[in-house]
Amino acid sequence: MMVQREHLERRPHRIDNPRSAKSAAQRRVVRSVRGRYAGIAQVTFTLAIVSVMLLGYVMLTSNLTGLTYAVNRAHAQREALLEETARLDDKLEALSSDRRLASIAAKLGMKDPQRFVVISPPASSITPHLALLTSH
Repeated sequence: MMVQREHLERRPHRIDNPRSAKSAAQRRVVRSVRGRYAGIAQVTFTLAIVSVMLLGYVMLTSNLTGLTYAVNRAHAQREALLEETARLDDKLEALSSDRRLASIAAKLGMKDPQRFVVISPPASSITPHLALLTSH
């Protein structure tokens, strides 16, 4: 009798509701399949996040490098323009100096005016008064 009782106790207990047993088995199968690919999914997700961060870093670095080159070009262009402005100012000073203009006027035979004449235009004209220099 004792042996029979031990044998009955060892025997697995039958599930009362076979539908719940079937759904439980299906859930175990799905869980094991998901568990099988969970590690791969985690590694793939981690690699994707790291790749996006690395790509963002590279894009920001390249943008910063491009801006640095643009700033350097602007500085070089500014220096060239300042140099050209200084050169043109010197040339303008040389060309408009009083000594140079006096020597050119003397070569052309120009003299200082003896008297100034103011000519008034007709009343219908709106232009301002003109002053002419004459040499007599």
